[in-house]
Amino acid sequence: MDKKPLFEVTEHDRQIYRDELQGFLPHRILDIHTHVWLESLVRRKGEFRAASWPAMVAADNSLEDLKETYRLMFPDKEVTAMFFGSSKKNSMDAINAYVEGCSRQSGWPALYYSSPDEDPEDLERKIRRGGFLGLKSFQNLAPEYIPEAEIRIFDFFPKNQLAMLDRIGGIAMLHIPRSGRLKDPVNLHQIVELKKEFPRVGLIIAHIGRAYCRNDIGDAFEILSRCQDLMFDFSANSCEEAMEALLRSVGPRRVMFGSDLPILRMRARRVVENNVYINLVPPGLYGDISGDPHMREVPRSEEEKLTFFMYEELLAFKRVSQKLRLSAEDIENVFYNNANDMINRARENIYG
Repeated sequence: MDKKPLFEVTEHDRQIYRDELQGFLPHRILDIHTHVWLESLVRRKGEFRAASWPAMVAADNSLEDLKETYRLMFPDKEVTAMFFGSSKKNSMDAINAYVEGCSRQSGWPALYYSSPDEDPEDLERKIRRGGFLGLKSFQNLAPEYIPEAEIRIFDFFPKNQLAMLDRIGGIAMLHIPRSGRLKDPVNLHQIVELKKEFPRVGLIIAHIGRAYCRNDIGDAFEILSRCQDLMFDFSANSCEEAMEALLRSVGPRRVMFGSDLPILRMRARRVVENNVYINLVPPGLYGDISGDPHMREVPRSEEEKLTFFMYEELLAFKRVSQKLRLSAEDIENVFYNNANDMINRARENIYG
């Protein structure tokens, strides 16, 4: 019996890829931002102080599923990734062990998913023993007594851990907290503070600082311009205004492609209403979405027009790159060289 496909690729999807993306994307692609984990490793689900809709897309994302996703979406490309686990606090040891095994099996780089209460010396041993290149953490791991709206970067990336990461020259993948997103003054102050105090940390601002709408940008890039080596990925982001502002501010050598898989397997198109992003999805595909303000079903008559969020992100970046007249070399840097250089630098720093 033939194995059921991981997800359907329609003729509409294939046409978008052939006509719009195949010739635009370079042959080699390095996805700097992906998650791998197994649902069987998750011991207990608790309060999750973040958006709930990503959990509707996939229960887990094995290494095999990740590779199959790339094969289905980019059939003629050579795609690799840097990956990390997920922030299920009571399951992080098992998930980090799984990520370590996936990295050794595939040869692809990985980050250790860290909790703020871990001892820095012990954390360094775990990084070196597992072959990791740095840390990923998340606001959900901040102490439980801190309300979601008040979480700060150093609540889940504490300075004693960042000092260790600075000493070894590793990478930190930062998903910033707070409802103000990229323009939030506390976030901006602490990003600048982090880079000033820990200059050898290879800091990546994930999702363009969660600037999913024009209103999320503010004066962030004027403030962050003082951080000369700060890197950004545009994972799970299709906001053209944010992409354009980013590229105009820092240039294509400090921008990297990221997917945030498995989220970008979602069949969706993103719109903005009243400064809130909304994912338009096919009816019934993701269960009951009535309680999520970021999700809305389209009429049955429109569902065939929806493609993967992955393609929507890439189409948005293509439009911006054409507007700014990025060269083929610029595109190759964004989709491969920038990430590859950063990974090689961290590997050399940590392991010599």
